Amino acid sequence: MNVAKTAPTGFRQRFMTGETLVGTFVKTPATHPIEILGQSGFEFVVIDEEHAPWDRVAIDGALLAARASGTAGIVRVAEPSAARILAVLDDGATGILVPHVSSVAKAKEIAQACRFRGGRRGFSNTTRAGNFGAVGVWAHVDAQDAQTTFIAMIEDPEALDEIDSIVATDGLDGVFIGRGDLTVALGAPAMDAPEIMGACEKIIAAAKKAGKPVAMMVANQDDARRFHTMGTTTFIVASDQGFMRQAAMKAYAEISSVGAKSA
Repeated sequence: MNVAKTAPTGFRQRFMTGETLVGTFVKTPATHPIEILGQSGFEFVVIDEEHAPWDRVAIDGALLAARASGTAGIVRVAEPSAARILAVLDDGATGILVPHVSSVAKAKEIAQACRFRGGRRGFSNTTRAGNFGAVGVWAHVDAQDAQTTFIAMIEDPEALDEIDSIVATDGLDGVFIGRGDLTVALGAPAMDAPEIMGACEKIIAAAKKAGKPVAMMVANQDDARRFHTMGTTTFIVASDQGFMRQAAMKAYAEISSVGAKSA
């Protein structure tokens, strides 16, 4: 278990300096999948509040499990309200992944909600993030501003029109390209259609210009290599449920075939 390497305090620096990082979505509101994933070497997990039945109590436990297993806990928030962002950061999230950041105004608003200095994050150090009061006021402010990671999901056609300005927003640490939403929004036949690949190239070029890292969900090693060549350094693969489904199907197919072969 590589706790020292993937602890919350180190994730933002590793992400922003372009290290190759691998994570996965967690959709089951339980702690055990996160412990297993962290112990398996994943540098981060994304607790998926947007598309799975997570509530604050479950997220709180999940973030504790992430810390215990040495993986960074990122929360994909269901909505980018200041209150929602504050809740997950106070509970100990390493950062947030925010869907549908389609304008500079929205990116600025979220960045301010993530930061104390130059921002509008509500203060309390009597939380897990502040070691329940053990960290002093300004030490907490400085530590959180240094550690908290804001990754914007670029997945709307209108975001492409001002992508350079969005990515350059102060306080935004990097972007995630939402190929699925872009595919549906643009009516493309597949996620590797020319218009989608063109959008990816445009987003990656803007990120390179601004010196910001790019994250991407990939299907396999070949997919990861393709986007790594283009400039992506952080990868999300599958989910806890996806891994379980793949392993379950494989196990069932192998064992159920024994009877057929015997017959």
